[in-house]
Amino acid sequence: MNLKMMMLLHLEDDDARVKELLTAHDVMAWSRIPLDGYGPGFSGWYGTVAPYRSRMTFTLVPEERSAALLDAVRELDGLADPKHPVHAYVMPVEAEASSKRMGGAG
Repeated sequence: MNLKMMMLLHLEDDDARVKELLTAHDVMAWSRIPLDGYGPGFSGWYGTVAPYRSRMTFTLVPEERSAALLDAVRELDGLADPKHPVHAYVMPVEAEASSKRMGGAG
């Protein structure tokens, strides 16, 4: 099976919308990490732009499902701030390896 890694960049306030999107497309597992997003905006108290509370959510999906997920991101609405859309990227997975599982009755 050919896998693709999908990475979604979004505001923290859109976590629920991203979860709904992934769930609707039968994505069973994903990981999410917090990010400080920087970019243009209005200066804050100290004369600089405050970082955006952002997230990076990523998952592995079968290649044949990646296009449908991209299309769903393009159609995603109901975001916390329409000026900050969800961005999605699809990357090839060149190879995969897992560490040995140690198990069994001890």
